[in-house]
Amino acid sequence: MVSDHFNAGTSKKNPFDLLDGSGRILSVPPGRPTSLRFLAWIGWAVLITFIATEGRAQELEPRAYANTPVGLNFLIVGDSYLTGSVLTDPSLPLKDAELRAQMPLIAYARSLDWWGKSGKFNAVLPYACASGSAEFNGEKVTRDVCGWADPRVKLSVNLYGAPALSLKEFPGYKQDLIVGAGLQIGLPLGQYDDDKLLNIGTHRWSIKPEVGLSKAIGTLTLELILGATFYTDNNSFLGDKQRKQDPLYSLQGHLIHGFRSGIWLALDATTYRGGRTTIDGVRSDDSQRNTRLGATLSLPVNRHNSIKLNASSGVMTRSGGDFKLIGAVWQYRWGGGL
Repeated sequence: MVSDHFNAGTSKKNPFDLLDGSGRILSVPPGRPTSLRFLAWIGWAVLITFIATEGRAQELEPRAYANTPVGLNFLIVGDSYLTGSVLTDPSLPLKDAELRAQMPLIAYARSLDWWGKSGKFNAVLPYACASGSAEFNGEKVTRDVCGWADPRVKLSVNLYGAPALSLKEFPGYKQDLIVGAGLQIGLPLGQYDDDKLLNIGTHRWSIKPEVGLSKAIGTLTLELILGATFYTDNNSFLGDKQRKQDPLYSLQGHLIHGFRSGIWLALDATTYRGGRTTIDGVRSDDSQRNTRLGATLSLPVNRHNSIKLNASSGVMTRSGGDFKLIGAVWQYRWGGGL
C-alpha cells in the first residue's frame, strides 16, 4: 500500500427476489423448483462475495517490502473501477454473469522500527458500489448494492537486508537483497445482512501470512511475495447456512524500474490456487486457478505528495473472476523529519 520514492436494517421482502437497477423486484419465475431458486440465490451471493474476497486475493502490490525511513506516516485515498465476467459455480443455472464495481478506499500506513529492522503498519478501509447482471432461465436479472467492505490491517517486517534508518541516515543505504514477512488480517465489519441476497462484507475473519523477497539489480528490482489466506467459517450464509472455504495460495511477482526523478514503473503478475468452498457440507466446484497481469506507475508530485496509477487484467481464469481493473491513488506523507 505504501508507495514511497526514497528508494527508486432487516428486509421484509422475499429473500428469493432479485432486484433490477431501478429497485423493481424480479422474482424467480413461479412454479420453478425451490432448488433452482436456492441455486440462483447462491449464484448472486457468490457474485458479490467475489468483490469482497477475490479482489483482495488478486492484489498486485509492488514495493511491499521496500525499505522506508522510519517514523513516516502515509495517508492514502484512492478509487478503482472493475468490470468483466464473473464465473460462478459451473453447476449454477446462471449464464453471462457481468460485474461492474467502483471501489474507493482510505488507508493509513506508518513505517516502523522493529528492534533495528524496518517494517510497516497498514490499515485499509474500503467501500464498494457494485452492479451485476446475469441470465437465469432465459431471463436477465440485475442487482445494485453499495456499502463498506471488510477493513484489513497488516504488519510487516524486513528480516534481512533493510535495517531501520532515519531520514537522515537513509541516503547512505543501498539495497541488495531484502527478505521480509507480513501478516494481514481481514475484520468481519463490512456490510452484511444474512437475510439479504447480496452483501459487501464477508461475515468472517481472514488471516494471510506471507513471505517477501526483493532483489535490486542495477536500476531494476525483482520482487516475489508468497502468501496463503485462511478463512474462518461464515455461519450466517444465506440465513443459517454454513460456508467454509479452503485456504487460497498466492504468488506475486514484480519487475520494477526506478528513475532518477523518483518515478518508478512496475510490471506486475499474480497467480493463485485453491479457495474451494463448502456450503452445509456440500463441496462446490469452484477451486481457483487464476493468473493476472498488470502495471503500476508511481509519480512524485512534491516532497509530501505522490500519485500512483495501476491497471490489471485476467489472463487465465478457471473460477472466481475474469475482469479488468484500473485505479488511482493519492498519497500524502509526513513525519519522521520529512
